[in-house]
Amino acid sequence: MTRVLLIEDDPGVRRGVTLGLQHYGHETEAVATGEDGLASLAPFAPDIVLLDLMLPGMSGLEVCRRIRGTSQVPIVILSARGDDIDVVVGLEAGADDYIVKPASSEVIEARMRAVLRRLAPSQPRPGHGDQPLAYGDLEIDGAAVRVCKHGRALTLAPSELKLLLFLSASPGQTYSRQQLLEQVWEHSYYGDARLVDACVKRLRAKIEDDQRNPRYIQTVRGFGYRFGPL
Repeated sequence: MTRVLLIEDDPGVRRGVTLGLQHYGHETEAVATGEDGLASLAPFAPDIVLLDLMLPGMSGLEVCRRIRGTSQVPIVILSARGDDIDVVVGLEAGADDYIVKPASSEVIEARMRAVLRRLAPSQPRPGHGDQPLAYGDLEIDGAAVRVCKHGRALTLAPSELKLLLFLSASPGQTYSRQQLLEQVWEHSYYGDARLVDACVKRLRAKIEDDQRNPRYIQTVRGFGYRFGPL
């Protein structure tokens, strides 16, 4: 049973999403404000957070930042506007995915499962064997699902970790944003490149010494990304 913390101020949306989650067997705690959501985080210990951006009082963006300051629990944004700049800011603040409202229970369930699968242990991809791989001061242990920088373990959100493991399994190979959406986010349709770009920005902030001249996650202009150094 998945424990879902829903932070949504609209009573109708909150009730509908809660009923959908319960239909799929999830244990749900639904609150109407960011303050109540943060207060519920420790005692409820959710497996995933569904977070509305437009909240009274503390904004959803601030809630996302505060959660990321203490926890790597997966966060999925709920937004009424898919083109809202707040979605981009929310992704850069640490959210793993977003859902445009209104959304069916089936869509919410599918996106939640895709995010949660990034936490599940899996067989290492080719290129990630039993031994950790060292790239300069970066060590990637695919078997243990652990990344170290200068010998210190990094705390990576689920999307950040899966993206790094995927790219580093094939150093030098370039992947388009759409390929990364399909492989990392499991979006089979034409997805939103903002998910990839925001995750790359967050990942670079944690593993790169110079984000303006990245050594590990390199941009192939007009196409996508690859893992270096080459």
